Amino acid sequence: MNKLVKWGLPIVGLAVLGFGWYLGLAWAPPDREMGDVQRIMYVHVPLQWMAMLAMFLNFVMAVTHLLKSKPGWKLDSMAESAAEVGLILGALGMVTGAIWGRPTWGVYWSWDPRLTSEAIMLVTYTGYLVLRRFVEDPDKRATWSAVVAILGAINLPIVWFSVRWWRSLHQVQSSPKTVDPQMVLPLRVSAIGLLLLTIVWLVSRYRIALAERRAEVALPDALPGSGAPSVHDTPKVA
Repeated sequence: MNKLVKWGLPIVGLAVLGFGWYLGLAWAPPDREMGDVQRIMYVHVPLQWMAMLAMFLNFVMAVTHLLKSKPGWKLDSMAESAAEVGLILGALGMVTGAIWGRPTWGVYWSWDPRLTSEAIMLVTYTGYLVLRRFVEDPDKRATWSAVVAILGAINLPIVWFSVRWWRSLHQVQSSPKTVDPQMVLPLRVSAIGLLLLTIVWLVSRYRIALAERRAEVALPDALPGSGAPSVHDTPKVA
């Protein structure tokens, strides 16, 4: 299983993602109104999907942590890894969205409801990770972080439905019924490839976070000269 996550998933994920991007660049037709600039969709949209998925996972782990009487370290470690991966993917999604927006809207940034709510989302999860660095007690850190994660998750549906709730520069989410079928396949293949890579990143970051938790609560050996007994000071029995 470890070899599958370490080698299998990254290789398959990169291959599937590369194939999806190839389809989007060379096989899918250009958009009727935006032309070839629309092809960045095959990068931008999967990034946004995976960012939202990771942040939702952070929310689930946070709620589960607060509800369990003995949550342990695993839930908190997974919540941290999901927030970190989600923040990176969301930031990349915002950058690619700005690149798409410049030739489409004429500006890189607009205080559009979708963009504004997403910016708030990224700031919230940045604050979540900053909080974790400033709280030294592992139990308090896990609890306070879980509360922030739940509050931050309130914004997730706002980001998703903002283009439907308010008039916006950002177009409403497309569906297989509203786009050319040749655009659907590259988008789905790209999303599957990025999903596989996201799983790899989540697992890798989770293992690092779990090791950090264990190192925090482990009792260090007594330092020489501190006056505390050490395993080397145990008297020998004749």
